[in-house]
Amino acid sequence: MISVLLPAYDEARTIGPLVRACLAHTPQPCEVLVVDDGSSDETSSLATAAGARVVRLPENRGKGVAVREGIAAARGDVVVMLDADGQDDPAEIPDLLAALTDDVDMVVGSRFRGHFGEGSITPLNYAGNRFLTFVLNVLFTTRMTDTLAGFKAVRTSRLRGLRLEARRYDIEVELLVGLLRAGARVVEIPVHRAARVHGSSRLDSFRDGTRVLGRILRLRLMGGVTHS
Repeated sequence: MISVLLPAYDEARTIGPLVRACLAHTPQPCEVLVVDDGSSDETSSLATAAGARVVRLPENRGKGVAVREGIAAARGDVVVMLDADGQDDPAEIPDLLAALTDDVDMVVGSRFRGHFGEGSITPLNYAGNRFLTFVLNVLFTTRMTDTLAGFKAVRTSRLRGLRLEARRYDIEVELLVGLLRAGARVVEIPVHRAARVHGSSRLDSFRDGTRVLGRILRLRLMGGVTHS
């Protein structure tokens, strides 16, 4: 069974069509699990109407918390994660699952191996992502291209053993390093990233970039990774 996990905050304008697209493109049996991170709009009701199972948090606590709650609630053997803003393409879910072969534990959808649509990322965020990826690769002797990718497929058995504490976007590097440290095999495949149609990104380039860098440095102080 596949659990498609969508952490969402005030995404009423995108969540319904996104849930239906995920259900259409994910092999059965599957569930779409929306973690509503304290939305003030109709995100929860529209997600439910579209066919999702919804976990609703009483207040906005950040993407990292929503992801952690989703992992705990997921029923599937594999968890596919993607953003609820409509920038990731559910039609590429089968590509991630196809790359999750018996010897692979996580497949990361790399936007840098794939394609950024016009307006899908700011020059500052592009440069910041490249810098943070460079730092992580140097400190952990890895060869990743997109350490902040939110579009990924992971074996649930691997996720259950992780101790996660990130509250915001640093959850991505915490997941990645935690899995690598546990000896998991991680691969990347190219994906497409579209421009956001509704609303605006809640990523604070400087604050969240600094938070991610701090998370990488703290993880390095805890030790290296085991390569497989």
